This record gives sequence, structure tokens and C-alpha cells, in this order.
Amino acid sequence: MDTLPDTAAEPGRRTRRRFRISSVEVLCAILLIAILGQDRLQQLFDVPALRTGSTVFVAVCVQALPFLVLGVLISGAIAAFVPARVLEKVLPRRAGAAVGVAGLAGVALPGCECASVPVARRLMGQGVAPAAALAFLLAAPAVNPVVLVATAVAFPGKPELVLARFAGSLATAMVMGWLWARFGKLEWITARALRRLPEVADGQRWRVFAETARTDLAEAGGFLVLGALISSALNVLVPSKWFGVLGDQIVLGVVVMAVLAVVLALCSEADAFVAASLTALPLLPKLVFLVVGPAVDVKLFALQAGTFGRSFAVRFAPATFVVAVACAVVAGVLVGVA
Repeated sequence: MDTLPDTAAEPGRRTRRRFRISSVEVLCAILLIAILGQDRLQQLFDVPALRTGSTVFVAVCVQALPFLVLGVLISGAIAAFVPARVLEKVLPRRAGAAVGVAGLAGVALPGCECASVPVARRLMGQGVAPAAALAFLLAAPAVNPVVLVATAVAFPGKPELVLARFAGSLATAMVMGWLWARFGKLEWITARALRRLPEVADGQRWRVFAETARTDLAEAGGFLVLGALISSALNVLVPSKWFGVLGDQIVLGVVVMAVLAVVLALCSEADAFVAASLTALPLLPKLVFLVVGPAVDVKLFALQAGTFGRSFAVRFAPATFVVAVACAVVAGVLVGVA
């Protein structure tokens, strides 16, 4: 008698599942509407500002996505193939020394800030001190060989700018790591980012690799799109003629370029070419732009908030902005960038 209600209820449950609308059906409906009404939509959205915004949005996503994929693949590889005990042996036990090693390790990863966020999260999950993981997060997109070569190509005959970018970015990463080791609190980071991962059995490594990479890509990709939307919206609101006013005002130029680095959210492999195109500006504001951009921007803030939690992002991002501006100015003055 107990089985009759279950049997009777089963068709009803199946019916509810059959008519439930999921995100796949919604996406198909939107695509169908877009295909049927493409002529009308082209007329409706044929506005210069919208075209510029859409171009910026696609450019940010296209530039960042390959490196985000690289980052989640590295994240999955760390989770599946690098035991926590190995990392504990490689990194010094003292947080201050671990920050220095992690900062220099950023030289070896040719990626952008999108790639470094999931890798830093995975390092924390493998037992690496948060201060060291955060130093790596800031160093990897700014001091790797790809970025430095791109900077040298964008600024031919200006090796002092390449050296100043390397010094300012590495100093930013290490100072923020040391500041976190001294003043940071674990409760500011969401628990899922700090969750210690168990050791993986040999027969499960590829499954763990695929599942970790898929999960990190789904999480980070959504916030990448959000950051790209914000970046594209702000990009069309900044008139290009404003840059001509900053040529003779070095302090104002530093402040404006630092803020623009945050709101434009360019990939670290491409920002040097954008900075080089602003011929009316002196080199020091351009250097600030190149140091601040890979350390903190709206895209990176969204990724950090989604990965480590809002409490972390609202504290870490403003502090990183101030430290990056200061390190860039000091490096520029010491190296002789003018």
C-alpha cells in the first residue's frame, strides 16, 4: 500500500520536469528571436557608441579568455598532479620569505590577471599561505616574459620603461603580500577558497583535473563577462580629447592614467600598445598605467569578488591600487623614466 502513492506521484513529478524551462531553452529562444529579427536589431543598435562598446566588450573577452583557459588548466593541474606536501617543501615556512619566492615565480607564467586568479585560489586550496598566493596573483600577469617583450615592442628604444615596469610590478606584488601577511585576516576570504583539498588517488587524477578546470572556468568566466561589460560601458564615456590636456600636468596625468587603468580593464599583454598610442602623455603616467592595470581593474575586481568573496575584494583592491601607484612612481623616478 505504501507504493501506491509513490507510483501515482511519479507521473506528476515527471510532468513537472518535462515543462520546466532551463537556461538552455532561454538561450535557444533568444538566439531564435535574434535570427528572425536580425534586420530590425541591426537598425535598432546601429549607434556609434553601442558599436564601440560592443567592440571593447568583445576585445576584452577575446584577449582574456585564452589566458583564463590557461589559468584554469594550470589550476586543474595543480589540484590533480601537485600534492600539497610538495608545495610545502618548495615554499619557505615563513610567510615573508614565501612571498618573495612566489613573487619571483610569477616570471615563469605567461598569462594575464584572469589566469592568475584561479591559480592563486588553487594554491590556497593546496595549503599555500594566502600571502604567497596573493603575491603570485599580482606578479604573474605583470612580470612574465610575454608582457615584458610586448612592452619592449610597444616602446622601442625605451628599455628603462621595461625595467621600471618590471620593478614596479614586482614591488607591488611583494609589498601587498607582506602587507597581507602582517594585517590580513582569513575571515575576509570566503571559506570555499580556503578549503583544503584532499590528496588525489592516482586513478582519479585526470577526472579531478577535468572537473576542477571546468568548475573554475564556469565561475571565473561569468565574472569575466561582468567585468568586460563594465569596462565597455566606461570606455565609451571617456572622450579621447581629454588626454591632450594631461601633457604638461604630470601629477594629474598620473592620477588619471591610474584610474583609466582600473576602468579600461585591458589585458596585460595588450595594455602597452594602448599606452604607447597616447603620444601626448609623458612616460611616467604611462608607466603608472602599465603597473596599475594588471594589479587592479574592474574585471579583476569582479573575478576576485567571485573567487575570494566580496569582503576580500573591497579591502584588497583599494590597497593594491594605492601600493601600485606608489611603486610605479618610485620605480619610474629611480630608473629615470620621465
